[in-house]
Amino acid sequence: MNEPHKTVEVERKDIQQKSDSSMVASTFIKYAAYVIIFFGFLYFLVKYVFPKF
Repeated sequence: MNEPHKTVEVERKDIQQKSDSSMVASTFIKYAAYVIIFFGFLYFLVKYVFPKF
């Protein structure tokens, strides 16, 4: 009942998530500009357009 010793090879993969900080920063700046333009447009409407009604 002596079974021969089996060798098992385990393949190991290390997955590293790459994050490009310059890409993250440029995306943040883009969306921040959208938000600033949106609030600027709202300010323009409230300050100059709505009082004319």
